[in-house]
Amino acid sequence: MNNIKILDCTLRDGGYINNWRFGYSNIKSIITRLTKANIDIVETGFLEDGEYDPDKSLFSDVCQIEDVLPADRGKTQFVAMTRYGHLDIKNLREYDGKSINGIRVTFHEDEAEEAIAYCKLVKDKGYKTYVQPVGTTSYTDEYLLKLIKIVNELQPYAFYIVDTLGLMRKNDLLRMYYLIDNNLDQDIVIGFHSHNNLQLSFSNAQELVDLHTKRQIILDSSVYGMGRGAGNLNTELIAQHLNFTRDYIYNTDYLLEIIDETIDAISKKYTWGYSVPYYLAAINNCHPNYATYLLNRKTLPVKSIGKILRSIHPDQRELYNEKYVAELYLQFQKHQIDDEKSVRELRQELYGKNVLVVAPGNSINIQRKNIETYLSQHDNVVVISVNFDGDGIKPDYCFFSNNKRFQRFLETQRSVSSKVIVTSNVEIEEQKELVSYVVNYSDHLNQQPLVNDNATLMLFSLLARLDIQEIAVAGFDGFQYESTNNYVENELETGLDRDTIKEMNRQISEVVREYSKVICLKFITDSLYQST
Repeated sequence: MNNIKILDCTLRDGGYINNWRFGYSNIKSIITRLTKANIDIVETGFLEDGEYDPDKSLFSDVCQIEDVLPADRGKTQFVAMTRYGHLDIKNLREYDGKSINGIRVTFHEDEAEEAIAYCKLVKDKGYKTYVQPVGTTSYTDEYLLKLIKIVNELQPYAFYIVDTLGLMRKNDLLRMYYLIDNNLDQDIVIGFHSHNNLQLSFSNAQELVDLHTKRQIILDSSVYGMGRGAGNLNTELIAQHLNFTRDYIYNTDYLLEIIDETIDAISKKYTWGYSVPYYLAAINNCHPNYATYLLNRKTLPVKSIGKILRSIHPDQRELYNEKYVAELYLQFQKHQIDDEKSVRELRQELYGKNVLVVAPGNSINIQRKNIETYLSQHDNVVVISVNFDGDGIKPDYCFFSNNKRFQRFLETQRSVSSKVIVTSNVEIEEQKELVSYVVNYSDHLNQQPLVNDNATLMLFSLLARLDIQEIAVAGFDGFQYESTNNYVENELETGLDRDTIKEMNRQISEVVREYSKVICLKFITDSLYQST
């Protein structure tokens, strides 16, 4: 029995990757090819109040969607999604058969009753209405049954299971499916929208395909799995699977053309799919942006990130709260200590010395002569490396504020001849004898959220505290996007996106500008920050 339908959401869920800027011609091309591929339902994008840009799959009126639909629509249905509260029902035209057939309404648990009342207004305007709660995996059985009762009264076209956090396994899915199936009116379609955090979207979809049921089921998917974070079920994979196992007639050549002519170029610029952050988020039952935030700090080992994720309060797990996770991170790192003895001894040791700070930027390789010249022209130079061993520039002190970098330093050193300074967040239990000084982590943070514990900036803060008047700086280059030469060692590369790198550079420049008011920073290798 052919009771399975595919709903492709490339232009909507995939749009989180490129800010929905597919380009007008690409939007039309993708919809046309999905139609020619015989995909059952095509989601054209978001339908919400706002200014319309023809190059984005964000629409404010169904007439705009009509313009991008193919002349020959075959048997394909077309829908758009709206987030509850983002589309005034007065701005939704009555269904006239010229544009989309249906509207998917998504909402959070605390909005459910109001959102379903809104769904009734959508249905009254003639559209097939899809009720799509966010994160149904977090709902209790009691609440889900209460919600189903309200949905039965509404009689929408479809009701959805949504695995927002990508954590459902086979048994989780089947248990929830049967609970809904046994209580939902038989005429209402059950939809399944999955995220691929644990690489289970395809296998879970196959489980639903193999069910012996007369219930109509919709499987959401996107071409090439394009979607926020770990991405979605691949349209081309589930289409081919249904062709092979159920004698469906999806023409997957058109799906591959979409990949070849549109999605492949996007994938070279942006990334999605399985990764450590999304795996960590799924196994810790939280929004993937929490794991991404902690990994992007580049300071914590995975074990520590797991501890922080497990500490997230249940009320904060589903919706991402950057301020909240930033506070958790700082609290985890804090380890308040009395460092007056270390500061006093360091002040004595560095008194009257010329200080050269060597950060791990690649300029210490390509402009090493600048460093050698500085060393030859100055007496009493004290060299302090930042989060690495100096790469041939023998440091007198090695400064570490980063747990990962400190552990790597220990693993790669046959012996440690330099004095080691660490901040109090660095774990040193098994290496106490190698550490000369520990200084208080929280005393050397700055106010910029992305770089508040940047190691070089923390060292500047410490040196200012030690009453150093001038610092020569090498290797503090600044970040370049899509470069494999940011650091002297490839293993240190960040792999961050363009916008994050741009903002990090801006924030570091701001802090450098502030420190320059109290201490003279003399850059002896090229740096994005030397003109601040």
